Amino acid sequence: MVAHLLRLKLTLLRNSLKRSTAQLVGVILGGLYGLGMLAFLVSGLVFLGSADPELIRTILVIGGSATVLGWIVIPIAVSGVDMTLDPARFVTYTIPMRQLLAGLVLGGLVGIPGLVTLIAALTLVITWIRYPAAALTALVCGLLAVVLCVVASRLVTTAVSALTGSRRFKDVNGIVAFLPLFFLGPIIGGLAAGFQSSPGFAGRLADVLAWTPLGALWAAPADVAAGNPGLAVVRILIGVATLAVFVLLWSRSLSHALVTPPYNAVTKKAGGNLGWFTRFPATPSGAVAARALTYWVRDPRYAASLVLIPLLAVLLFLSGGGAGGAFAFVGPIAAFLLAWAISADVSYDNTAFSLHLSTGVSGRDDRWGRAAALLVFALPATLVLTVVPLLIAGRMEDLPVMLGLALGFLFTGTGLSSFVSARYTYNVPLPGESAFKTPPGTNFLMFVVQFGGWLVMLLLALPEIVLTIVYFVSGDQLYGWLTLLVGVLLGGAVLLIGIRAGGRWYDRRAPELLLAVSRNR
Repeated sequence: MVAHLLRLKLTLLRNSLKRSTAQLVGVILGGLYGLGMLAFLVSGLVFLGSADPELIRTILVIGGSATVLGWIVIPIAVSGVDMTLDPARFVTYTIPMRQLLAGLVLGGLVGIPGLVTLIAALTLVITWIRYPAAALTALVCGLLAVVLCVVASRLVTTAVSALTGSRRFKDVNGIVAFLPLFFLGPIIGGLAAGFQSSPGFAGRLADVLAWTPLGALWAAPADVAAGNPGLAVVRILIGVATLAVFVLLWSRSLSHALVTPPYNAVTKKAGGNLGWFTRFPATPSGAVAARALTYWVRDPRYAASLVLIPLLAVLLFLSGGGAGGAFAFVGPIAAFLLAWAISADVSYDNTAFSLHLSTGVSGRDDRWGRAAALLVFALPATLVLTVVPLLIAGRMEDLPVMLGLALGFLFTGTGLSSFVSARYTYNVPLPGESAFKTPPGTNFLMFVVQFGGWLVMLLLALPEIVLTIVYFVSGDQLYGWLTLLVGVLLGGAVLLIGIRAGGRWYDRRAPELLLAVSRNR
């Protein structure tokens, strides 16, 4: 049965590569990236073997602990991406629990992350080759650590499987789990500062981690090399006990999940509340605006953009060393990102786009409605995010130039996005999925549209950018007011042109748009 589960895993992976050439190219690129990372890790671990044993221990314990933690956290952030051998699919089959657990563990090693982790763990034998007993211990502990990584990952994902049927859990989980990744730069910077300010910081951190389930197995070979086999046995027992507890908890969680599959809760709400539809005029563009704004509030794929904007301000504040520097540009950067957020509006609609076709909404009304929904909150947000950082930094004299740059980005980007979303579609997370999920079949077109669109937006806003540079170089307030004037007038003109051009494209190829988004599933 275990061999059958492995063959099933390989068959599913092979068949998924046949769905599209673009997906195959993506897997090849991912494989090349994994090979590059593997070559870097293996070469580093080989050269590390010539270092002092204490340094080897410090690096391996910290790096190994981060690996175990990554196997636990990352699957939560991207839950649902790898649905091969999903336990929910075995509900109707009477597979013995031991064989199912073994098959799922081995299946977890089939893939780039599993193979990279396994080979890197086996390379530890070469790292400790100067100490034969430590090398043998590294082989055993490395294999145990890899199994611990897979089991811990499966335990966490299985334990939350009962909650994943809840739409609210998916929304909150996708955003909250992304926060550590969003602040990864400041976290790494803080750790680097700790290493630089205190030479013994890394060693003390490794000492603490060596007594935890995250780092105990990685520290055992160093104890053997240092002549402390008894201490190494204690650390191995910590790792084995942790693995046994995880397997027991996973087995119970999996048994519960197989007999109690997740379901979507149905709630009843009182009728008569039309929401945003009562706040917009009873026109086609007003109806589109109300529908789009409802998406911005309730759809996690849109709401994630709103959550990340204030986090961007915090990130710029931390990375810029306080209120000065990059923090003053929060408004223009936020306007840039918010304006581009509707560039995939039709793709996000998916088959719901048929509502626009069946009701005969014109391209002009569709474009105006979506742009109005964005500007309803993006314009006040841009004003606040431009004024408040300057007020905190005590640089209110820069308000005209920053406001001009921000409004220029907002109006220009909204016009460009209104055209792009009517012209190009590509795979995006489906309705109800995590905003940070990478859908299968994501192809080269998405990257071309994204980065090409950003470049075009910068070119269209080049007058405001040039005036901003001249202002900061010369210090003349006149250029600040000119930036504000050009940002409003030129940005407004691009907004009108983009909506009209996007409306014409919409009217010309609306059926093709529906066909395209229906295939992106």
